[in-house]
Amino acid sequence: VQLQASGGGLVQSGGSLRLSCAVSGNIFSINDMGWYRQAPGKQRELVAHITRGGRTNYADSVKGRFTISRDNAKNTVYLQMNSLKPEDTALYYCNADVLSSWYATPRNNWGQGTQVTVSS
Repeated sequence: VQLQASGGGLVQSGGSLRLSCAVSGNIFSINDMGWYRQAPGKQRELVAHITRGGRTNYADSVKGRFTISRDNAKNTVYLQMNSLKPEDTALYYCNADVLSSWYATPRNNWGQGTQVTVSS
């Protein structure tokens, strides 16, 4: 299973970016999906999480600005980021719990990370 994240870049404060993460490989089903971020010198933190049924939760710091969504037919999760702030600068990682068969135990998988830089 591979997770390919894309959509990062350099944006001015107040701008927007949309991250995508496509999951490929031996997939029977994908349960929870999420986005995490890690800034230099800080621990990786949860940004947003979405269940297969579409239930979401967000870090307090991004509520009202970021929106997580998913397309189950495309095995893809998205993160729409609006009103970006310099403190949002980090390496963003996608995460997914993937089942390779109906009887398998879900395995947690990470993408390679995509850099988001917000200038003031």
